[in-house]
Order: sequence, then C-alpha cells, then structure tokens
Amino acid sequence: MPKPGVLKHIAESGDILFTVRAATPRLASTKTIRLFADIADEFCDGFLRYTSRNNVEFLISDESKVDPCIARLTKEGYPVGGTGASITNIVHTQGWVHCHSSASDASGVVKSVMDDLFPYFNEKTLPAKLRIAFACCLNMCGAVHCSDIAILAVHRHAPVVDHEAMAKQCEIPSTLASCPTGAIRTATVDGHKSVEVIEEQCMFCANCFSVCPAMTLNDPETDGISIWVGGKVSQARHVPMFSKLAIPYLPNNPPRWPEVVAAVRNLVEVYAANAQPYERMGEWIERIGWPKLPISLRMALMISSICTIVISSG
Repeated sequence: MPKPGVLKHIAESGDILFTVRAATPRLASTKTIRLFADIADEFCDGFLRYTSRNNVEFLISDESKVDPCIARLTKEGYPVGGTGASITNIVHTQGWVHCHSSASDASGVVKSVMDDLFPYFNEKTLPAKLRIAFACCLNMCGAVHCSDIAILAVHRHAPVVDHEAMAKQCEIPSTLASCPTGAIRTATVDGHKSVEVIEEQCMFCANCFSVCPAMTLNDPETDGISIWVGGKVSQARHVPMFSKLAIPYLPNNPPRWPEVVAAVRNLVEVYAANAQPYERMGEWIERIGWPKLPISLRMALMISSICTIVISSG
C-alpha cells in the first residue's frame, strides 16, 4: 500500500487504479452524499463506492490526484485510513434512532469507541486487520456474529405484558406465532384474553413487541451490552469463525459509555501486544487457548462480572 487509506490495484494489462478510503457516518444526509459526489467528479471521473463497513472509496486512475483527494477529504472532516493492518470503520445497526427493539444506542456507542480507537484507523498498526461491529439487539442485523470484536446490546428479562391493552392493540394468534422459541402462551388475566411468557424459553429478541406493542421489552435499568470476540468472514489462513462471548454484561452509560470503551480498548491493546504478524483475533485466541488469555484480558472479564453482580443486586 502506498500510504494508510490508499490501495493500489494493478491489472494483468498493467493498468493501475488507486482506491482512497475515507470513514463516514453510517447515517448520512443528502448534503453529505452530494459532497462525496462532487469530490468524485473532481478527482475520479465520478467513480466511488461504499464498503460493507460504511467507508466510502474513491477510485482514481491518475496518481497525481491521490494526494489532492486526500487533502480535500481531510479538509471536509472525513479522515482517510482503515486499510491493511488497522481498524476500519465500525459497521452498526440502527439503535435508539430508528429501532424499537434496541437495547442500546448504536450510533452513540460506535462514536464513543471509534473516537477512542481512532489512532488505529490511520496511524498505529496491528498484527492484522481488526473488524469491529455493533448490533443493538440479538437479532443482530449487524455483523456481530463474524467480527474480531463484536459489541452486542442485550435485554435481560422477558417482555412485560400489559394485559388490559392486549385486546385493544394486539392480535393474539399473530403474537403467538411471532415467537421463534414458542415462549408465548395464551392466558386469561383478570377476565381479559391475553398471553403469558415462559421466561426460561424467551431469547429476548423483541419479535413479539414488533407485532404487539402491549409486550414491552426495553428496560433502561437492566438493558446493557455484551462483548464477543474472535469472529471473521475471510478464509485466508483459517476457515471463517463465529464470535464467542467474552464479557457478558456492561451497563448502558450514555452519552460516552466509558465501561464499553475501556473494555474494547483493553481487548485491542492485549491483542496488539501478543498476537503474531497476520494473526486475526480469533486465530490468536485459538492458538493460545482461552484459559491462557493474558492477565489483563482476564481482569477485564473480572471487572465486567463485578459490574453485573453490583447492578443485579441493586
């Protein structure tokens, strides 16, 4: 790579193409889209594309336009980086802005984490590329099942049924059918036809709330965040891997989520200090074994467990 955020592609014919990658917010205004279109028109004949992790890439055939393009993007506030052995933009879901089933805020957590890890986007290098994802509930319309570090917001109790509102707001057969684990059963409560939830079977997915507003799942006191590690999609060096649970619960603490930020930074720093070159997070953990994780990472797990106990007892 010529420099951070720039890729050089050489075809069999000898033709050369440069890709300039810049980070963007996942939620972009029409003003932002028009700005990117203008930059693409100025430097690369209008050719640009978005990556699956919300980066925008400008495809430049004239090498002399690479540095001016970088300068323009930097001036407009869009940093260039995220290529090679680094942290690229964090892919995430909707969060509190749009999603009724979210257990945390996607944009807020991602902003806080990436602000803290920004040097790994365009300055510091890692043993290999590190992909981070966020999903605001376990329906995980993000890539949390297959990312090096996955931040997954979690609900911790079954839906609370408003029996009086059930007949007015919900169709009971549809509500029963919405549950993927069969945890919802018919019931009669105070003379009202309603439902009950078998908590042992509930997976806290909020599918029922999607079809029945009388079954509320969100709880600001108990909803929180879990951390998963070791996933990847690539087949290079090792077959694809699923993420595994590392930290079961951290509290929702907006607006900057300090506990989550500290835990993710700890994971990144321990990985950076101990993994071999080109070794992804999951490959490193598999090589040394979960019981042999460095003491600093085990301390992070211990702290998270203490947080869980204190919050649960409170």
